[in-house]
Amino acid sequence: MQLNLRTDYALRMLMALAAKDEVLSIDWIADHYAISRNHLAKVAQDLAAAGFVETQRGRGGGLRLARPPSQINVGDVVRKLENTTGFVACMGGKEDCVIDGACGLKPALSGALNAFLAHLDQFDLAQITGSRSRFLQQLATENV
Repeated sequence: MQLNLRTDYALRMLMALAAKDEVLSIDWIADHYAISRNHLAKVAQDLAAAGFVETQRGRGGGLRLARPPSQINVGDVVRKLENTTGFVACMGGKEDCVIDGACGLKPALSGALNAFLAHLDQFDLAQITGSRSRFLQQLATENV
């Protein structure tokens, strides 16, 4: 399964917030990852709506994690931002398929999706961020 760009950016944003452990502006995150500020603003709205980040307006405003990194599950983030109803149209229940009932693809793919999400459920934000100082050093040297 390939994560969409929005989920990729969301995970990167959450990792930066976990590593810095302070309010970060969208501009700071965009500059350090060398990605679009406008796209990140939309991702930040999604993360706030899902309860992963809190936003602060005004001077000195920005984003911060809504709870400790160890309490933000990677599988939960992916479920909130991805279409996890299935890999193919028939898995979402919205499309009729002429071979439904005779096809073994749906259960095979459903099992794969469940295994993928179950694996991600084993990780929290603190675990995937790893060493905060090493993460920040790498982030600072790669793009700025």
